[in-house]
Amino acid sequence: MNPFTYIREQVIAMVGSLADDGVLPAGLDLSNLAVEAPRDSSHGDVATNAALVLTKQAGMKPRDIAAALAERLAGLGEVAAAEIAGPGFINLRLSAEFWRARLGDVLRSGIAYGDSQMAAGEKINIEYVSANPTGPLHIGHVRGAVYGDALANLLAKVGYTVCKEYYINDAGAQVDVLARSLHLRYREALGEAIGDIPEGLYPGDYLVPAGQAMADRDGDKWLGLAEADWLAEFRRFAVSAMMDLVRGDLASLGIEQQVFFSEDSLHSDGGIDSALAALQKKDLIYTGILEPPKGKTPDDWEPRPQTLFKASQFGDDVDRPLQKSDGSWTYFAADIAYHHNKVERGYRQMVDVWGADHGGYIKRMKAAVRALSDDQANLDVRLCQMVRLLRGGQVVRMSKRAGNFVTLRELVDEVGRDVVRFMMLTRKNDAPLDFDFDVAMEQSKDNPVFYVQYAHARIRSVLRRVAEELPELPREPENLAGADLNRLTDSAEMELIKQLASWPRAVEIAALAREPHRIAFYLNELASAFHALWNKGNAEPQLRFIIVEDRDLTQARLALIQGVAFVLASGLAIMGVEPVEAM
Repeated sequence: MNPFTYIREQVIAMVGSLADDGVLPAGLDLSNLAVEAPRDSSHGDVATNAALVLTKQAGMKPRDIAAALAERLAGLGEVAAAEIAGPGFINLRLSAEFWRARLGDVLRSGIAYGDSQMAAGEKINIEYVSANPTGPLHIGHVRGAVYGDALANLLAKVGYTVCKEYYINDAGAQVDVLARSLHLRYREALGEAIGDIPEGLYPGDYLVPAGQAMADRDGDKWLGLAEADWLAEFRRFAVSAMMDLVRGDLASLGIEQQVFFSEDSLHSDGGIDSALAALQKKDLIYTGILEPPKGKTPDDWEPRPQTLFKASQFGDDVDRPLQKSDGSWTYFAADIAYHHNKVERGYRQMVDVWGADHGGYIKRMKAAVRALSDDQANLDVRLCQMVRLLRGGQVVRMSKRAGNFVTLRELVDEVGRDVVRFMMLTRKNDAPLDFDFDVAMEQSKDNPVFYVQYAHARIRSVLRRVAEELPELPREPENLAGADLNRLTDSAEMELIKQLASWPRAVEIAALAREPHRIAFYLNELASAFHALWNKGNAEPQLRFIIVEDRDLTQARLALIQGVAFVLASGLAIMGVEPVEAM
């Protein structure tokens, strides 16, 4: 149960009862009625704005509405007190029995606690990473990869049917450069001394194995031929080899995407023609001349007729060109075709995760999706800021293997997958993030992933101790759900239960905002509350989790910490981090 959703339902029911009794008019719009946690917990457990929302509709003073509504709410068994605050807010204190029952919900649900059908199975496509297939993934890709994957997990938890997708940018000029770079490594594998890598080619040694594989497969078949004779095959082989590398890099982060969509297929299979024909049919493509860009006019700008999409009709600043002067399609035309493909696959909800430097591209892409779907589909673009690596207070710039960037695999190999994933989610996606190697390797409260995992490991150690000291005590979750939870009376225990009960709401809020970093914040706060209770037990022996001479109290406290373990594991699963058993 989500306590906030439940109380909102009770408030609505009480508004209905007041309408039935003629105190309030019937047919009131309750869509903006909210039930939330008060900013100051001393004011109560939940607060509602119901009286303020209804005052204009009812033609009554908000405090008069609040007085009538508070009286009805105070009569509910789960409400211990109802108080009016300020202009008409109603603060409710819920009974200890109500909160203890929520601990039972956690124990019966396990790590599925917090699952929701808020999205009712709606399909959503989340495209993330989508790096050019020209080498291994590097630190610039890590944050978007982790954010996109955690967001997919979060949205699945609230009931979306999620597709995790990678768009392979394999149709641009950079793939020709990759093919030429591979051809050089192929010649090297056949014994040619290639010297320094020529300017303009990819210098990384990650192409050495691919060049050797090409030589092993084809021998000297491609030597001495004109570029036109070998370029297409080397493009295909290079992209395949690099995508194998990318999939391996993603796997090291625990990421497995379901769809890998090739940009090149849009060119070869007529996808671009189909998408633009759909826009043409809607009279959204025309030939025109664009105004010069604001500010300094670039040297290559010319007032020539171009094929344009009416992006300005859908919220963009200007209309956008679809063809270059040589007749080839612009990148935007291919992106239109790609999102047209998503619309045709039935996606009305789409999330694209991009780097921060692509912010200027958002309006035109959202305009295209609106046009393609007749305003039935929504594109949500999420930007991820770059990550700065620090070691010893100094910025880390160089890679040991790649020569000019820090690879994703290097980062994972050094600090571990769990650390990388958690640390990448400790800030909002569009805020700058410093990844400090020194903090990442610490075993202290300053290391958030250690702090949260340590809480889970501590709970598992307590449960192992109980198995040794009180082997006959039932400690399975289903047994703990039936424990005498009324024995949990200390204020710290009750606050911990309330924090557990807020998990379903935290999940839904994070999903609505599409901000998985909120999960990291919640877990850190929950771990902090648990560690505080642990330390309180060290100072006050009567509050320890295991009281050998009081089996019922021990079982109740085991129920509490098992509930904490379930919620920690539930949150870590969203983040793609393992809930460790021991540390």
